[in-house]
Amino acid sequence: MFLEGGYIVIPEYRQNEYLFDIPPFEIENSNVEEFVDELRKIHEKYADCFARSEPRERFFEYMVGQLSHPELKSIEPIAVSVSGVKSVRSMQKAISDAVWHEDKIISKHQEMVSDLMGNQDGVLTFDESGFTKKGDHSAGAARQYNGEIGKADNCQNGVFMGYATPDGYTLSDKRLYVPEKQFEEDYKEKREKCKFPEDLTFKTKPELAAEMYLDLINRNALPFKYIVADSIYGNSQAFIDAIESVVGKTYMVSMPSDTLFWLRSPVTADHEYKYKGEVRSERVLAENEIPPMTFAEFAKKLHKNYWYKRTVSEGTKGPIEYEFTKRNITLAKNGLPDRNVWQIIKRTVAENPEYYYYVSNAPVSTRLNTFVWLSGIRWSVEQCFQECKGQLGMGKYEVRKYTGWNRHMLTCIIAHFFCGILRSQ
Repeated sequence: MFLEGGYIVIPEYRQNEYLFDIPPFEIENSNVEEFVDELRKIHEKYADCFARSEPRERFFEYMVGQLSHPELKSIEPIAVSVSGVKSVRSMQKAISDAVWHEDKIISKHQEMVSDLMGNQDGVLTFDESGFTKKGDHSAGAARQYNGEIGKADNCQNGVFMGYATPDGYTLSDKRLYVPEKQFEEDYKEKREKCKFPEDLTFKTKPELAAEMYLDLINRNALPFKYIVADSIYGNSQAFIDAIESVVGKTYMVSMPSDTLFWLRSPVTADHEYKYKGEVRSERVLAENEIPPMTFAEFAKKLHKNYWYKRTVSEGTKGPIEYEFTKRNITLAKNGLPDRNVWQIIKRTVAENPEYYYYVSNAPVSTRLNTFVWLSGIRWSVEQCFQECKGQLGMGKYEVRKYTGWNRHMLTCIIAHFFCGILRSQ
């Protein structure tokens, strides 16, 4: 058995202005001649996460299949190609129906990640990934936006939490996003067929990310300092509230171009009015205060002297450069001042530049170089998706049940981390 091909990583960050470099993730075939024995050692650490020996063995064999050569990494070719598997049916049952203590598996995985690559300055990355499906019989499958192809499609979406340090990067948790309509009465039959947990309720993608974050905090398994995420999470109050509930953590999240803000916090006043004979009071902007502006309006009017060119990474055709600017601002919410944050704007070096917008709760003393570094660190979670889908069959599965999806993703995450262990050895 062998891994087909090596892992390919985007160019390594080489600027000494960054807090730390993340090493390339390269596994050669020669590194994994004895990978089955090494995988067995890792597998033994999960022995008490299963009620019976048979699903425990299928858990091991499924990962052997993911790390082996079958081009299609779904249950049937894995069961046929991996020695020791009794039947396709036994593998299907183990993945979708047998008793696994999945929370315990995640906890052990995070502990091992911490042992191998834990760092107090570690970065948590939150992102989603789409998985195209032909029908709508699978849990969470529906016509929705698929980030992998950049448009609406019939697919499943997963929300993932990544982790990156000077010693590598990996995925550390996952959640299946289930569209709200699938909790309606019309979908009761589908929920039963897909074995939705009885206590499962609708959660937005940012709420799922917040749930993973708070679970990680409760486990106290991974050391980290920074959090980065896309605008769907940065624009979510639930996600930001979860992050800010833990003291000492710094986030930098993308924001949409129409985000409203003030360069200085405006003065507000109480305005009294009568409603149905009752005197009421509301908070309003004080007289003569200017309305907030959007990020896009501000960025496009900003003089060139306020932009600072920085090299973000080394590409195949040379250094990749962007221009950055930062300032302390006050965000607007419902027409009133909200949080005081850093605003960071990045744009391409071009005649008609593209703009990217971020906010951060970093301390006032934070240098621009830190924000430059954080603006590019999301490549690590995107690289995890690329590697897991390209080499470990993350997107090539044929499970329909809610449990099956979660277990397939869980084994992909652990198999990917196992490759990181091989690299470190």
